[in-house]
Amino acid sequence: MTSPGTRADAETEDLDVEEALALVRDSSGPTRSGPTRSGPARSGGHGTPAPHHPAGSHHRATSWPEARAIAERAARAAARAVRRTPVSVPLDAALGLTLAAPLAALTDLPSFDASAMDGWAVAGPGPWTVRDEGVLAGHAEPVPLTDGEAVRIATGARIPPDTTAVLRTEHGRTDERGRLHPTRDVVHGQDIRPRGQECRSGDQLLPVGTLATPAVLGLAAAAGYDTLTAVPRPRVDVLVLGDELLTEGLPHDGLIRDALGPMLPPWLRALGAEVGSVRRIGDDAKAVHRAVTTSDADLIVTTGGTAAGPVDHVHPTLRRIGAELLVDGVEVRPGHPMLLARLKDDQHLVGLPGNPLAAVSGLLTLAEPLLRTLAARPAPEAYTLPLRDAVHGHPSDTRLVPVVLRGEGAVPLHYNGPAMLRGIAAADALAVVPPGGAGPGQEAELLDLPWATGGIGVCFT
Repeated sequence: MTSPGTRADAETEDLDVEEALALVRDSSGPTRSGPTRSGPARSGGHGTPAPHHPAGSHHRATSWPEARAIAERAARAAARAVRRTPVSVPLDAALGLTLAAPLAALTDLPSFDASAMDGWAVAGPGPWTVRDEGVLAGHAEPVPLTDGEAVRIATGARIPPDTTAVLRTEHGRTDERGRLHPTRDVVHGQDIRPRGQECRSGDQLLPVGTLATPAVLGLAAAAGYDTLTAVPRPRVDVLVLGDELLTEGLPHDGLIRDALGPMLPPWLRALGAEVGSVRRIGDDAKAVHRAVTTSDADLIVTTGGTAAGPVDHVHPTLRRIGAELLVDGVEVRPGHPMLLARLKDDQHLVGLPGNPLAAVSGLLTLAEPLLRTLAARPAPEAYTLPLRDAVHGHPSDTRLVPVVLRGEGAVPLHYNGPAMLRGIAAADALAVVPPGGAGPGQEAELLDLPWATGGIGVCFT
């Protein structure tokens, strides 16, 4: 037997992922990506990826706004190239996904005349003789009422045929003969939810591109759905690189604890991704090559190894496999040596620096716009708040600084060095500080952290 959700999916013309993505893009307005400091965007037109260069070639680091725009364009190109198929997802697994088919009502809501209150269903003018048996929610249609008759009724119960109104419990009294009297005027149809009051079967409730919030899941269930047709979550594999990393215990003998292995998977899930494997790999070029070339994820995220040191194997691996570097270094601090590479038409790699806060910077600069676009989520609305304190800036690069939000302002946090997590762990957002810094009271763009907004991105499991 076909489930209600499946039946509705068959009756609508489902869009593929790129079409759903386009609808979200067209309806969400401008994104955070603004003009670059080094001139216009390097694009041949709307949605066209920026020109790329082979791994290892000489280049200039990309400005921070343009790096984010390139990541979005790369995701759109991947969606066009592969035509990813929407998936049918049970309601309890659909939180945070984007609808790839319209949500049309499978039934009238409510599907029968229902009582909006506890009280009595009454027929005609009072006083009324009250039946012995009551009417409860979840039961079959009760027998009709006759004029001068009433019956006890619970909220949500079916209204008996020929009912005039529902009299609330607090608006009625019974006399010594057991007859029911109103204590205020009774209006025809009061406190009755008529069939189809919210919608009729076939009405479109929500369009393609709607984010599945808890309220959307509730509406879908009420409308008869068991599943939703949605854009699939982008799949991510994480490679944590480095011989110096410990997975337990205290740091010792030059070894340090791996902070990124525990931090990145839940953060990526909060960005809408499905995290596959999380692998810790030493400074071994062959192991890095094998891990990259055997992954079938939409996105591979690496940590560390993006510079040009003797054990930095990310660039050599990308050269070896003929990857296209779309971003190789970004004019942002921390996180300057981050990178974005296209491995295949439908597969990318984001290389994060090894320092924890620098890795967060890379995550929000490159991975967030790429994953958001692959998932067809709408871009967040850009907003600014005044900084309570001055923030030192880099002479030529953007800075991302952890802040807490207090009233109508943003308070910069200390412990914001590239290797520090103490600041970001207490933060609500990251302030985008322009080159040269910002003074007290100066407006700064803010990047919300998923868990600080209380939004749909909070999905850690």
